[in-house]
Amino acid sequence: MVVHGIPGTYKLKRGDILSIDVGVVYEGWVADAAVTLPIGSVTPIAARLLKVTREALFEAVDACRVGNRLGDVSFAVQNHVEAHGFSVIRSLVGHGIGREMHEDPQIPNFGSPGTGPQLEEGMVFAVEPMVNAGTHPIRMASDNWSVYSQDGSLAAHFEHTVAITAEGPRILTPWHLEEARRAA
Repeated sequence: MVVHGIPGTYKLKRGDILSIDVGVVYEGWVADAAVTLPIGSVTPIAARLLKVTREALFEAVDACRVGNRLGDVSFAVQNHVEAHGFSVIRSLVGHGIGREMHEDPQIPNFGSPGTGPQLEEGMVFAVEPMVNAGTHPIRMASDNWSVYSQDGSLAAHFEHTVAITAEGPRILTPWHLEEARRAA
């Protein structure tokens, strides 16, 4: 599963990976974050997929700097993921975020550096690498909500809401205490 799974009768077992995607509205402002977690010990390919996808998120966050271009953020994901032999999902994107969950611009996980809109202080993005262990195409389940890799390969998804500031990117959705301390 890539994203948007609807809970059913399946029971998690050791070796599975589980993606958790959470959106929050606070005082009219929206935030979005996701993490993919191992359930116990996972296969080496699953562990590497999680590591590379998480690293790609932080490569993209680091590119969220005043004066960079949106293509720099997209390229950061693609470059890291493909250098490690995985595929970025091309038909699902990150997005601008603010008073609405999905605002412009769309942020693909692939692109060319130096292209697209220039990043300015005050912009806020949901940066979310979605990566397949196999090829990049996806398929929609019959529920018209759950998304899977077309080739049945494992997928991972990590996401942060990131503000563009004069001091550099600021993660607004830290996953744990260590990240929260760095973001403060």
